[in-house]
Amino acid sequence: MTGGAAFVAVDSGGSGMRVAVGAAGRGVLARRESREPVRTGERGIDAGHFMEQLVPMVRAAVAEAGVAVPGAVAVGAAGLASLGDGLRAELPSALEREFGIRRVALVADAVTAYVGALGARPGAVVAAGTGLIAIGTDLTSWRRSDGWGHLLGDCGGGAWIGRAGLEAAMRAHDGRPDGSAALLARAEILFGPVRGLPGRLYPRSDRPAVLASFAPEVAGCADGDPVAADILRAAARHMADSAAAVCPATGEPQVTVTGGLLKLGAPLVVPLDEELSKRLPHARRVPADGDPLRGSVRIATDLATGELALPSDEAMLCVVTEKGD
Repeated sequence: MTGGAAFVAVDSGGSGMRVAVGAAGRGVLARRESREPVRTGERGIDAGHFMEQLVPMVRAAVAEAGVAVPGAVAVGAAGLASLGDGLRAELPSALEREFGIRRVALVADAVTAYVGALGARPGAVVAAGTGLIAIGTDLTSWRRSDGWGHLLGDCGGGAWIGRAGLEAAMRAHDGRPDGSAALLARAEILFGPVRGLPGRLYPRSDRPAVLASFAPEVAGCADGDPVAADILRAAARHMADSAAAVCPATGEPQVTVTGGLLKLGAPLVVPLDEELSKRLPHARRVPADGDPLRGSVRIATDLATGELALPSDEAMLCVVTEKGD
């Protein structure tokens, strides 16, 4: 078994769990992946189900990597900030029992997205997918904007764009102003007659994903339909607003946008570039360096070597050291 500062990095989200095992100075040596999202319950993220998935993947990855017992783990988890009480209470001791790991960083997925994209640099990251959240830091504290879900926020995200497009379709159906016949046609191709759409949509537990599935239709209409184009310009403004709310106001911060929403292409990206330049003239726009798993790997590596210098925050990035260390 290879010695050195071995680590485990975890990225748990809505599409499943990814695990990387490696060693400082050697990088990632083995990976595993599960397609099953971790359940949530009365106490938020289900720590028991989390460990059920994590334990066999870590054991297999450690064996493949040929490392000694890892000294540190970074767990990046979607929903940690608002649904992570149970995970924070149970996971560190469970990891110590199973693997002897005593240094645990519990990290909100927005932070792993930030660190994956920018590393330990001041700036702002907008993570735009079905939902939308922005996170920024001056390296002394974290700031968060939006990420409040499709009923209360996520403004400019995929579900927001899709809902705005369907609203324009319904206006056209009713003969109200500012409707879009083009979006009405797309909605009926995708969902059937829109008169029945409320009954098909409202009872569903996956409403955000269903709404977001209409966002590409909005982008597809944008070139020839001013209503669709205006929706994407409004989304760009919301995204820039969130970035500006968290980006350091002084110095030379970096700003980047990550996530699947960028696949909508020029109809969204062009106005987004314009809005970011307008709202954050002092910030340098850069491409994302990596994804949330990359962020978790960076945090785990620094935790294993005692070099973690990112700001601590109970909800966003909390390091727990179990007894016996």
